[in-house]
Amino acid sequence: MSFSDISLVYIVRRFFFRIYNFFHHWYVDGSRAIGRRFMATMTRADQTLAVAITLRHFFEPLYKDYSIVGRIMGVIFRTLRIAIGSVAYLFLAALFAAAYIVWLAIPAIIIFYAITSH
Repeated sequence: MSFSDISLVYIVRRFFFRIYNFFHHWYVDGSRAIGRRFMATMTRADQTLAVAITLRHFFEPLYKDYSIVGRIMGVIFRTLRIAIGSVAYLFLAALFAAAYIVWLAIPAIIIFYAITSH
């Protein structure tokens, strides 16, 4: 076996390793990064919208007003706050899902265009 045969095998192995490494980085590491970003964004949204705390204190009177009006207004106010927060969470989740689908499709689109253009 000559030196050129060994170097050719090495180059071919490195070529396939680099392709594998690219797809692993793109799909596995990229998915983890997007997932972490999604969870951080949802945590910041919950800090702003306070849906988790609102759910925890749902049946408590609003501003410690223990009258009937305070109790009724508390439930109404918190129901509206939870509904608005849920819509915002759904919008954020849909936005991230769309971005993730585009992220997953980019290599396939590039490969498709590279194959069909020749």
